[in-house]
Amino acid sequence: MAHDDPGSHWHEPKAGENAGHGKFKRAPMPYDRFMEAEGVPCYRNIGVRRVQDLPMTPWKRLGGKGSYIQLFGTEGLWGMYIVEVPARGALNIDRHIYEKNVLVVEGRGSTEVWQEGQAKKQTFEWQRGSLFTVPLNASHRFVNATSSPALLLCGTTAPNVMNLYDNIDFIFNCPYVFNDRYAGADDYFKNNEDILPDPIRGLAMRKTNFVPDLINCELPLDNRRSPGYRRVEPNMGGNRFYLWCGQHETGRYSKAHKHESAAVLVCLKGKGYTYTWPAVLGMKPWEQGFSDKVMRQDYEPIGLVSAAPMSGEWFHQHFGVSKDPLRVSAWHGPNNQRSRRAGRPGEQLMDYGAIDLKKGGSAIPYSDEDPHLRKEFAERLAAEGVESRMKPEFYTDAAAGDAVGDVM
Repeated sequence: MAHDDPGSHWHEPKAGENAGHGKFKRAPMPYDRFMEAEGVPCYRNIGVRRVQDLPMTPWKRLGGKGSYIQLFGTEGLWGMYIVEVPARGALNIDRHIYEKNVLVVEGRGSTEVWQEGQAKKQTFEWQRGSLFTVPLNASHRFVNATSSPALLLCGTTAPNVMNLYDNIDFIFNCPYVFNDRYAGADDYFKNNEDILPDPIRGLAMRKTNFVPDLINCELPLDNRRSPGYRRVEPNMGGNRFYLWCGQHETGRYSKAHKHESAAVLVCLKGKGYTYTWPAVLGMKPWEQGFSDKVMRQDYEPIGLVSAAPMSGEWFHQHFGVSKDPLRVSAWHGPNNQRSRRAGRPGEQLMDYGAIDLKKGGSAIPYSDEDPHLRKEFAERLAAEGVESRMKPEFYTDAAAGDAVGDVM
């Protein structure tokens, strides 16, 4: 039977043919449709030198100016946006059943938090560099205390929730009170500097919902990503959203390593660049003639780079080239860090990214990396008037340990 609109009726394929079109464009997910309907820009790329330079437009729902950020490789895994709080003003009251972590990029102000039915609002103050979590489904409002706009970078689990439920009214108007997450305790937003072992991997952890200054706080020695590397992971709000903060010593850089997509590095201090390339190109893409397939992102505070973009399993390597050490915060979202993904309970896992390839891990030893990297790093340091502290012994097979980093 003939049809006026051939796309409105399905036909069985003829013998020897496949059903369907064969090629198709990826359909937008509920979260993509939500961002589009919000009427603000959505920045999509491998990264950005400074989020402060992103175009921002008036955001009716939030009451300030802003932009969504969806870096390559994070689609559907977690969300990010930048929002400006008006000078001497405030954003609209917000509440949602997805997690939200906030980094203060610029400015000084306060946040009001309360649960449905609570007579008293809890208020805490923040400044540039502060990191905090918003309790799940708690009402909250950001207030600017200065005569200049404040800028907030937010990471959320909104894509995970929206793509599952696909109901905006439920997500923003759910009456359920998560008392197990937040019950209005007076010390909920009190800074806790105690260092504990992460119960999964034994790494340094701070169980706190508020860090006054992530840019300058003390970090314990870790040694896993580069010699002298320091790192801590804030455990915030009982969240599934996973993040950590690390710092490379001046004049040193991380080994290349690979893992699945999710992690976005947020540059907090210093400046530098990241190279990333598909693992199928091998350990030495410049030497093998694949330099045109290597992606690069330069950054300074507060810049971003997607560590393993596209479909993941990309090598990536981070270089700090300023007199200040390179300090970054890595945001992974929920369930996307290798040790925290679902699997057979009790199965033995290894610290995959902290072990060299030749020993079953995912890191390229300095001795096996592309010579271009070492040469360029030395040249960039010299141009900045910074001395390289990459010792010759780091490039030998007998280099001390497998101190290479924390990845999936």
